[in-house]
Amino acid sequence: MSAAPEVVFLPGDGIGPEVMGPAQEAIDAAVRGAYGGTRQLRWREALAGQAAFSRTGSPLPPETVDAIRAAGVALKGPLTTPVGGGLRSLNVALRQALDLYACVRPVRYFEGVPSPVRHPERLNVVVFRENTEDVYAGYEWREGTPEALRVIHFLNREMGAAIAEDSGVGIKPMSVTGSKRLVRLALRYALAHGRRSVTLVHKGNIMKFTEGAFREWGYEVAAREFAEKTVTEAEVANGGAPPGTVLVNDRIADAMFQEILLRPERYDVLALSNLNGDYISDALAAQVGGLGLAPGANLGDRCAVFEATHGTAPDIAGRGLANPGSLILSGALMLGHLGWPEAAQRLEEALARVLGTRRFTADLAAAAPGAETLTTAAFGRTVAAEAA
Repeated sequence: MSAAPEVVFLPGDGIGPEVMGPAQEAIDAAVRGAYGGTRQLRWREALAGQAAFSRTGSPLPPETVDAIRAAGVALKGPLTTPVGGGLRSLNVALRQALDLYACVRPVRYFEGVPSPVRHPERLNVVVFRENTEDVYAGYEWREGTPEALRVIHFLNREMGAAIAEDSGVGIKPMSVTGSKRLVRLALRYALAHGRRSVTLVHKGNIMKFTEGAFREWGYEVAAREFAEKTVTEAEVANGGAPPGTVLVNDRIADAMFQEILLRPERYDVLALSNLNGDYISDALAAQVGGLGLAPGANLGDRCAVFEATHGTAPDIAGRGLANPGSLILSGALMLGHLGWPEAAQRLEEALARVLGTRRFTADLAAAAPGAETLTTAAFGRTVAAEAA
């Protein structure tokens, strides 16, 4: 790895540019503090979202995709898909263009952060969400259109379905390839990081050949590729894996929402299809302080894009209220991905110290009487000072 790798950054829309600057300041400080100036990041800006659409007529210019592909790594603020941009979702388009098939979101509690649950410290999980299939890559037809009627008539006549003609219809693809490579990555992560279990989360009791197949394919990967390193609940009496192995189990999605509230300490790594992963990762983040402290990594075999997991929040843009914590923590994930674990740890520990002394941005301070409220920029400077 180069001592000065290029990192593409996409400031994003709304509060995106407002949180990007403080995040970069904190990331650079952690790198300097960890390596004494012998390493540094070379930041290269690229356009996407509303700014790109205004300047080029495209919300995702080919030059931006090419820049990320060449660098191999990017840090991204939240993006808005412009009306008339020709894309259903800009984030989905970017993931598909670069084949970023795994959305990885670690969720943990930082001491001092206000939480709506009694024991947020019991939660420490890593979510692996399939990122390129399911309804996000699905096909839909509006009710009453010739296309919808054609699909409905075919399904009713040829496939024995009984769909009302005034229905909107959609198709959700979930493949063997997409599901297995996601679970494979989750298992590799669990084994490499000493995690205890990988839980396959699905709705296979209802959607047996998509969600249910995701479950089956996940178990197949474990049995065929990780046989000596994994066990299932059926193979162990008390649900615990022997030392050096990972327990592979599964839970139905709706039951899993209850589990993360009642017994979060029982779960370690979650592997989910796209839609289920979207729902549950936000629910998990809410338990430990919200999306303002939720990092995210979009990983492929050749590229990685690290991102703020919250939205553009245009209603608070420019007011110094936004929380750069999500992007700072995503920066820590990025540093780890670059092979700079010392800087990654330094950055995360700096953020933890700031939060532990109850110095918050407005979103967290509103639920923490007596806390010190910092602006977006001041929060970034404070973390940077701790990391330096």
